[in-house]
Amino acid sequence: MPEQKRDFYEVLGVSKSASDDEIKKAYRKLAKQYHPDLNPGDKTAEAKFKEVNEAYEILSDKEKRAKYDQFGHAGVDPNFGAGGYGGGFGGFTDMGDIDLGDIFGSFFGGGFGGGGGGRRRNGPVKGDNLRTSVTISFEEAAFGCEKEVTVTRSENCEVCKGSGCAPGTTADTCPDCHGSGVIRIQRGGGGFSFSTTAQCPKCGGTGKLIHTPCKTCNGAGAVRKNRKITVKIPAGIDDGQAISLRGQGGAGKNGGPSGDLIISIRVRPHPQFKRDGNAVYLEQPVTFLQATLGAELEIPTIDGKVKWNLPAGTQPGTTFRLREKGIPNVGGRGRGDQFVTVDVQVPRNLNHEQKEALRAYGRAMGEVPPEEEDGFKGFIDRMKKKK
Repeated sequence: MPEQKRDFYEVLGVSKSASDDEIKKAYRKLAKQYHPDLNPGDKTAEAKFKEVNEAYEILSDKEKRAKYDQFGHAGVDPNFGAGGYGGGFGGFTDMGDIDLGDIFGSFFGGGFGGGGGGRRRNGPVKGDNLRTSVTISFEEAAFGCEKEVTVTRSENCEVCKGSGCAPGTTADTCPDCHGSGVIRIQRGGGGFSFSTTAQCPKCGGTGKLIHTPCKTCNGAGAVRKNRKITVKIPAGIDDGQAISLRGQGGAGKNGGPSGDLIISIRVRPHPQFKRDGNAVYLEQPVTFLQATLGAELEIPTIDGKVKWNLPAGTQPGTTFRLREKGIPNVGGRGRGDQFVTVDVQVPRNLNHEQKEALRAYGRAMGEVPPEEEDGFKGFIDRMKKKK
């Protein structure tokens, strides 16, 4: 019984008037979808992949397509009912200019089989980004400052100007990859073959051969150097934020731009101030008398001490706002506020006179304070008074 095959146009999902580009695009999409490497152990996907390959093999060939359009399956395979898809992956031995390295590049990290998808490997490459950190004070973070950091980075060799060649010499184009940095490799077996790309082993992917390397950089085109770089830290920066200096990282390759230098900021804690965003918080100790009667105080701020009137009757834990005494906004427009929380200090180790004064205050306020300074002596004194 002859095997019933689907119409090849139906298999690829295109019309009979489809252009060559439309057929190729449809094939690439379906080949990705049903490829066995992406569907391990899926027999249905494997069968679909064979069917798609056979359809494209016929419809991508103008002569075979013409015969198929005129005679159907019999026009391209009179024994199609007996031979199935020709074994293996359907006689998929010649797919013209289709490169499976391109088709599966997105699935296998830049190229099917690690080949890079046919892209050039010797094009411009940006240099490495470098990271370092700098520690500054609370005030330096608030108002900005300049710091010097030392970094070790790769720089283009001054002798060969980054070419890697000794002065007076030039590099030759690699004969194996013709300067592309990649070579094409034909793979396959069992009736199935495809081409992939890989880094050229002769030139290491550079596309060129240096016969007389520069003695300063040993042909690398770059050398390692220590550099001191001045960093302008903006006012208002906070702990854990970072500054990026464009072009201050490692040297690029093949004419690519230099990388960036990323500087993490660490801010030392302040003994008095706490920060939350652009707000500054301070706990201000005051005496019981100051909180009760009010007082003119000198309050520390990041700008220095300022005079401030504490209202009479201020309760412990009350918070006041000092407007625009906080951290400047990054960018220079406005600044935050400072919040002052009152911490009323309870006196300790009072002498006899001080305690008597407090007892008098207690009586005046309607309280009944204890009469004795200590238990036994006070008891004896009271007994003497009764006699």
